[in-house]
Amino acid sequence: MSHTVLQILLAAILALPLLGAVAALLPAPPGLKGRGPEQAVLRHGVTVTGAVLVLSLALAAGFDRHHPARMQATTDVGWIPALGIRLHLGVDGVSLPLLVLTALLTFLCALHSYFRAPEGPSPKAYVALLLLLEGGTLASFAVLDLVLFFLAFEMVLIPMYFLIARWGGQNREHAAWRFILYTVLGSVIMLLGLLLIGVKGGTFDMVALATDNGSGLSHSTQLTAALAIGIGLAVKAPMWPLHSWLPDAHTAAPTTGSVLLAGVLLKMGTYGFVRIVLPITPDGAHTFAPYLAAFAAVGIVYGSLYCLALALPSPDRHPSTKRSALPLSPGAGGDLKRLIAYSSVGHMGFVLLGIATLTPTGVNAALFANIAHGLITGLLFFLVGAVKDRYGSSDLDSLAGHHGAALYGRAPRLGGLLAFAAIASLGLPGLAGFWGEMLAMFASFHPADGLSRPAYLVFMTLAGLGTLLTAGYLLIVVRRVCMGGNGEQQVPHPLPALPDVRRYEFAAWSPLVVLTVLAGLWPAALLGLSDPAVKQLLGGGN
Repeated sequence: MSHTVLQILLAAILALPLLGAVAALLPAPPGLKGRGPEQAVLRHGVTVTGAVLVLSLALAAGFDRHHPARMQATTDVGWIPALGIRLHLGVDGVSLPLLVLTALLTFLCALHSYFRAPEGPSPKAYVALLLLLEGGTLASFAVLDLVLFFLAFEMVLIPMYFLIARWGGQNREHAAWRFILYTVLGSVIMLLGLLLIGVKGGTFDMVALATDNGSGLSHSTQLTAALAIGIGLAVKAPMWPLHSWLPDAHTAAPTTGSVLLAGVLLKMGTYGFVRIVLPITPDGAHTFAPYLAAFAAVGIVYGSLYCLALALPSPDRHPSTKRSALPLSPGAGGDLKRLIAYSSVGHMGFVLLGIATLTPTGVNAALFANIAHGLITGLLFFLVGAVKDRYGSSDLDSLAGHHGAALYGRAPRLGGLLAFAAIASLGLPGLAGFWGEMLAMFASFHPADGLSRPAYLVFMTLAGLGTLLTAGYLLIVVRRVCMGGNGEQQVPHPLPALPDVRRYEFAAWSPLVVLTVLAGLWPAALLGLSDPAVKQLLGGGN
């Protein structure tokens, strides 16, 4: 495919969601209203996100896989000449998979919302915010100017804030404020680091700065910039102990908000480490890598232990307690959405650990784990949303009460999919979750030169412990929710059946299931794209 066609495709991918967001606020044409204006605007969201997905797939099909390290579909024109800021766009083997993942998850969320509109204010505002969120996320993975990256990075905060605050569940306003305060504070610190690089390096062009590999920046400048940018990115990642905004945001967010927050927004932070910190400030990255690895390893164990505490039955639920029906009030145990949110802290810890090894193997592991986490956790949040719709609660004590949820018997397809997603999340070989975590630990066994191998062996051991704990809490969740009960005697008569997987749910979830299997069986499809680009980034363009 010609360079001009790829240019047009990438520009259209970035512009279409923004234009669609504006169009969503306008009155629907008379012939397109369907059953009403609400249905029309929701269909508009499906149409626009579907078009973006088709364009992203066309871009991926035209991408030159023989040269994935080379920036393709590039556009480089002046924007603010006085400040040296340029409208520089492009994709390589690092950013292309994230671009396609974003387009896919947003389309699936729009499709899900069309058949089950979220409860809240005007659907027009919802669709406009969804498209604005997609536009900002896509731009974050496609821009090659530090200032543009910051603008795109910030662009997603406002729509996500309103999606949580207006369409979320209990405590949504508190969760939305906490989300915006944490991320904005981190972004302000990150902006100082980006400006420092641009001023000292003489350009904001990310490709030129990565090619220089820090040669134009002094050691102290690299340290300061890496620390400032790293803090901002770590908040979004999220890295322990800067993660505390995440569980509240996930628990309060609507289903589609949780899918996009876990599936794509968290990836912006780790992508920034790979695209900016490692190649542009190599001295700073090398200095802070052991600390990043330590925080990542602690985050893996902390997230897993917290999830295990949430998954276990509440001690005040004695087996002799009698109930005539499934309790719908929140129990003293953990919320299933909150558990998956904390699991993201552990899974993203593997991503940060891979990055902190400063090796091609580790960075490739991080990029692969990013995609795997987006697919698997996106599926998990879809499934938990479906369970909550059917039971009226996502509280584990309620779901696994005296009668037990017993999804295998009441909604077998839904129970089977939940078990599949849980097994994929624990890193079963043959599924997507395995490769990123395994390669991150393998890279920790042989970190980059100059890093303390004994320290990284400790981090690898902690990560291995995290995998065992992850398997433990996810299997407990499957037993309690899918099989039912906390070990007490079950009632002899069967409970009434629940609505099983509906057609629109099958359409929204099937691509994630298929891709989770394909990525697990054929990891070379992703690693073959990212590996040359990663080696070039770490080698300063060589």
